[in-house]
Amino acid sequence: MKIVRRTLIPALAAVLFVIPQTVVAPHSAVVAAQDAQDTQIQADVMNKALNKSKFKDVKATVQNGIVTLTGSVDVYDTKADADKRAHRIKNVKGVENEIEVAGPEIPDNVLQDKLIKAISYDRVGYGTTAFNAIGVNVQNGVVTLSGTAYGPVDADSAVAVAANTKGVKDVVNDIQVDPVSPMDDRIRLAVFRSVYGFPSLNKYAIDPAKPIRISVQNGNVTLYGVVDSQSDKDAAGIRANSVPGVFHVTNNLVVAGQPEKK
Repeated sequence: MKIVRRTLIPALAAVLFVIPQTVVAPHSAVVAAQDAQDTQIQADVMNKALNKSKFKDVKATVQNGIVTLTGSVDVYDTKADADKRAHRIKNVKGVENEIEVAGPEIPDNVLQDKLIKAISYDRVGYGTTAFNAIGVNVQNGVVTLSGTAYGPVDADSAVAVAANTKGVKDVVNDIQVDPVSPMDDRIRLAVFRSVYGFPSLNKYAIDPAKPIRISVQNGNVTLYGVVDSQSDKDAAGIRANSVPGVFHVTNNLVVAGQPEKK
């Protein structure tokens, strides 16, 4: 047994002696490598991602692969675009977007009215205006879009309108896109013809920005917009209910001059 102990002790000592030799690269070398990579990322962001004139007042700094964007731009869309472009650069781990949206300070109510009009006319000519019921709310320059859109193109277009309007500081997209359904498409067109084909209601087709909005989800119809009288509101609801295949009609039309129900 004594002989065994003598052979194990030197072996153990050898192992203990070898372990400290398996040391990773010095910390300073790791830091230097990260710094070099950060420098390359910064150069790529500035020279590749932000090499357009609209980004002339935007700067980028990089630390541990995280890009921080600062400076100012004219419209919110440019701020969002800078963020997307920076994310595409190789080895970027994340982006902190601290870009400020400059431009005029517009009162919220003025900006809101401007956006409502612009979005209302945005898709005129595409045949979907009456099927988009997009709401606009502005608080401290931040625009929140709500309601429903006929398709993703209509929703994205509304967001683009807001994002490219001077005075808008940020855009929150809460628009719900109506589900794709051949049955809903049939109902949508049938309700449109039934409502606008009624003599007292076809006047609402004259101004594309002021139609009776028709939203359809799985056979359920919701009417939005402003009408001149209670009789017009009632007539629109009755006409929509008369369409075969409609499960339920929610009549959210507002009568001009009357407070909107919450």
